[in-house]
Amino acid sequence: MRSERDLAGLRRDYSSAGLVEQDLAPTWLEQFSRWFDEASGLVEPNAAVLATASAEGVPSARTVLCKGVDALGFVVFTNLRSRKAREALGTGRAALLFSWVPLERQVTVEGVVEQVSRERSETYFRSRPRAARIAAWASRQSEVVADRSELEGRHAALSERFGDEVPLPDFWGGLRIAPTSVEFWQGRPDRLHDRLRYVSSSDGAGWSVERVAP
Repeated sequence: MRSERDLAGLRRDYSSAGLVEQDLAPTWLEQFSRWFDEASGLVEPNAAVLATASAEGVPSARTVLCKGVDALGFVVFTNLRSRKAREALGTGRAALLFSWVPLERQVTVEGVVEQVSRERSETYFRSRPRAARIAAWASRQSEVVADRSELEGRHAALSERFGDEVPLPDFWGGLRIAPTSVEFWQGRPDRLHDRLRYVSSSDGAGWSVERVAP
């Protein structure tokens, strides 16, 4: 394991690109789509860190896979009894961070959380491999389990119970993070990075762009 001194010495100068106001697309969605297309060759480009907090303000974070983005926001699917879902729906707020290190870029989303329709969840759930649909039933996400055999046993039992048609559990579905801000970060030399942020007006009438100090 590296010592603190070794970690402090790890340093890389970012110099592959810049981001100025004139380069931005008219909307955050167009800009995100543009950057996502350029990240499509990376491993799991739709992986993002989802940050939530409890009612007491205790934070938690985990990596999820974003399964949809449109003008309404970013959609992830999960067990609705999991910690992330309980916290996100309980406070009504969450943040997402897409980190595309090879491109020296990241996108940070802050927004309001809402549950997507059951129809939307059904459509996505049916697209998952059968074993993954069984896993959604088998995993009581965020609960303590005795060991891995408990999970595997539950998965095997449910696999026998269901036929080819595995129904959507009533405790599983999609969460949408409807953004109030979307920040695009581009690494630059000497730690003078570019940070341009689309911000929704308080009355919801439109968006503005602001530059944030790195």
